[in-house]
Amino acid sequence: MRIQWEQELFDGTMTTFEKLTRPDTVVVFPTLPDGKILLTEQEQPGKEPFVGAAGGRVDPGEEILAGAKRELLEETGYEAEEFILWNATHPASKIDWVVYTFIAKGLKKVADLNLDGGEKIILKPVTFDEFLEISTSPIFSEKEVLPELFEAKMCLNKKEKLRKLFDPAL
Repeated sequence: MRIQWEQELFDGTMTTFEKLTRPDTVVVFPTLPDGKILLTEQEQPGKEPFVGAAGGRVDPGEEILAGAKRELLEETGYEAEEFILWNATHPASKIDWVVYTFIAKGLKKVADLNLDGGEKIILKPVTFDEFLEISTSPIFSEKEVLPELFEAKMCLNKKEKLRKLFDPAL
């Protein structure tokens, strides 16, 4: 959908601005009880294969956290006791769209994967250090959290702070 509005410019003239809208997105990094982070290896039509988190679009009328819980269950078969909002960002200024990134802890396997017809997903548990390495690979899809991941790779205290955030015992 496209939103348009008239706006007065600094010189007093008027012009039409526009912005696209799309459903918000949720991204969930589940942390298993053994401390591994559950990534996904995915294939979707029209995209190169990629590695990322569980996630997808928030359905119309759905709350953000409910969308995160639904996507986690559909794409991993897990439910979580705790969801920590790690990041929320507008990826593009000309699109009315927010990507909400969560860390999920207290996981319990309750179902098989329930994928959309256009998804192929293989679950890939990785250590925290493996996660940091994968995050700088061109196939890693979660671009919104790259600044935090790069900082963690470059600065020991930021790495330890992020490691604690992902720690399932904390």
